[in-house]
Amino acid sequence: MSSQSNIALNNWLMANNVENISSVDEIYRYDRKQQQDMLAAKPWDKDPHFFKEIRISALALLKMVTHARSGGHLEVMGLLLGKVDANTMVVMDAFALPVEGTETRVNRLENAIGWYHSHPGYGCWLSGIDVSTQMLNQNFQEPFVAIVVDPVRTISAGKVCLGAFRTYPKSLNKVEDFGVHCKQYYALEVSYFKSALDRRLLDSLWNKYWVSTLSSSSLTTNADYTTGQVSDLSEKLEQAENSLGRAALVGSGVGVSGSSIEDRRSEDRLAKAARDATKTSIEALHGLLAQVIKDRLFNQVRSRPA
Repeated sequence: MSSQSNIALNNWLMANNVENISSVDEIYRYDRKQQQDMLAAKPWDKDPHFFKEIRISALALLKMVTHARSGGHLEVMGLLLGKVDANTMVVMDAFALPVEGTETRVNRLENAIGWYHSHPGYGCWLSGIDVSTQMLNQNFQEPFVAIVVDPVRTISAGKVCLGAFRTYPKSLNKVEDFGVHCKQYYALEVSYFKSALDRRLLDSLWNKYWVSTLSSSSLTTNADYTTGQVSDLSEKLEQAENSLGRAALVGSGVGVSGSSIEDRRSEDRLAKAARDATKTSIEALHGLLAQVIKDRLFNQVRSRPA
């Protein structure tokens, strides 16, 4: 692997807080009896929040991101292999669906413990269909987790945009907490890990990912996403402006208390718009800087003096 590619891989691992662990660590051992005892006990039936954390290997993470990026603006889907360690779900590997015939013939001790799919440009959450799919999976093949990857925001931010979720049982009423579908599931805390054994596989996968990164530009790849962000920002600023006008009318007609409430609402809208504007600007600036660096590296080659 070239030094530039190696540096890029190390930066990617640091940006995503990938933890280095020993190859002989307990996380790499598969205890069949322990897993069978856990499946027989079904502690998640008694506690809907039994699983609180998910640990994902860097290899599985890179596979998911590469697959999600290959789909462009289309959603892709895959399967997760792993195990359960107390109240933590551990993802050791991931496979794209549909898989090649040879990819299905793998001798792995781990079981399928979840699925992943992409949300290109619209964040990490579960839609109504996703919630129904996850509920069905949890009813018939527990333990099971749903992971969502946003490849567009990953390219823009330079850090993987990923969320892991589990749904509540139908009998548990959580509608009063959030909205329609988001009240039916909760997010797990996500962390990543790797060992020296993963290095060769990571290097091999990274070569493909690195070439794709070098040959593409987030400014063009995410043009529709950036346009949508600017349009959304424009709408938020317009709403904030209208809210300020209403606050002035309320202040003159109702009194100080009514005016202060409207002022706070207006300030909240302006604060959200300011945060979105900052995020969009930083992402655009990162894309522009990346293009400038590539131009200096590959297009402005100076000849050495004789």
